[in-house]
Amino acid sequence: MNFDLPALPNEISLKDAVEFIVDNRGKTAPTAPKGIALIATNCVNNVDLYPLKLNLRYVSQETHNTWFRSHPAPGDILLTNKGSQNGAICLVPNPIDFCIAQDMVALRADPKKISPLYLFAALRSDLVQKRIKALNVDAVIPHLKKTDFNKLLIPLPDREVQESVGELYFELSSQIELLRETNATLEAIARALFKSWFVDFDPVRAKLEGRAPEGMDEATAQLFPNGFEESELGLVPKGWQVGTLGEHTSYLSRGISPKYIEDGGVIVINQKCIRDFSLDLSKARRHDPAQRKIDGRELLKGDILVNSTGVGTLGRVAQVLSLDNPAIVDSHVTVMRADSSLTWNYLGLSIMRRQAEIEGMGEGSTGQTELSRGKLATLKLLVPPVAVLQNFDDVVLPLRERFSANQTQAQTLATLRDTLLPRLISGQLRLPQAQTHLEETAA
Repeated sequence: MNFDLPALPNEISLKDAVEFIVDNRGKTAPTAPKGIALIATNCVNNVDLYPLKLNLRYVSQETHNTWFRSHPAPGDILLTNKGSQNGAICLVPNPIDFCIAQDMVALRADPKKISPLYLFAALRSDLVQKRIKALNVDAVIPHLKKTDFNKLLIPLPDREVQESVGELYFELSSQIELLRETNATLEAIARALFKSWFVDFDPVRAKLEGRAPEGMDEATAQLFPNGFEESELGLVPKGWQVGTLGEHTSYLSRGISPKYIEDGGVIVINQKCIRDFSLDLSKARRHDPAQRKIDGRELLKGDILVNSTGVGTLGRVAQVLSLDNPAIVDSHVTVMRADSSLTWNYLGLSIMRRQAEIEGMGEGSTGQTELSRGKLATLKLLVPPVAVLQNFDDVVLPLRERFSANQTQAQTLATLRDTLLPRLISGQLRLPQAQTHLEETAA
């Protein structure tokens, strides 16, 4: 394999840039039912500032204290070096509530040789990410060997530039992280209210017990009955209906097979765009409607999107909360749109709550499962009175509108950050010019 990539003046190898490497690879840590989180490569990515807590395993305190060679320190840089997430970079937070083992290392920058925050930013740059991929030693399971760290070159501008780039990258990443944390809180509140009204039926139970529903005005409380009745979904409030998704959607359709172009056209949302109940348009592509008509398939605000093929991604759900430009979905995604008997807010939260159930509706082999529109249309739904749904929207929609605005701002900042980074590292752009870009974006 040829490692002769274009070199920039003043570079340093990763091996020389770090003073210590936390490396616990080579054997499997004994796990426990609970204890200290043991993060895997799926927890590390080039989007979030710190590792996520996904599909965690745990180790006991004794294993934590005695089994590992060493542990990361706050400010260390996590680097995954094996598997599909090879080359993913995150910072180690303070305090640390996890440990690391296989398929990743923690890098401790040598502050005498390189700014630690700059090293973090540079490792995430397109240039260094491409160099990491070029050093992979296995085409089937990508693997960056620790012994090749001396071949991974990092651009090394003067110290003042390093400090400026690192601090700016960290500041923007922190703003994005804060927006995402705020959104997690907003989402939790919306889901808690949905569960209270439409799953636990707290207002109905309060009235049955002769109490006023907590946190609810009298006019809204009057919309809820004071008893239950049997239904296909079990006990539901008296007078509330049960129907199917097919009966209560005005549009239930798969997308098209797009004709892709680099620029212009319409946005195409695919399976990769649907993540954690939200849409990441940075993964979207573009379709040329002149080559294949979209025939009224443009998405509308409130549309619910469901991944309908694949293993591991099937059943993932997200909702369109805002659209600045025309967008469609590809043939692997199903679009559903609430009819007049439901509000899009209620239907979206209802479907997102049942993502695991929807995933289980897939049919086919282990290599290729698929969720048909016909199968999806049979999903049973609780249909409360429209007046109840409208009052729910009055409370919850402002939260979800703020969620959407935060999400848009986070995506804008991420795009700006990733656009500025290579130009700052190369010296094509100086920090005052970058600050001007930021101010113009904020305005």
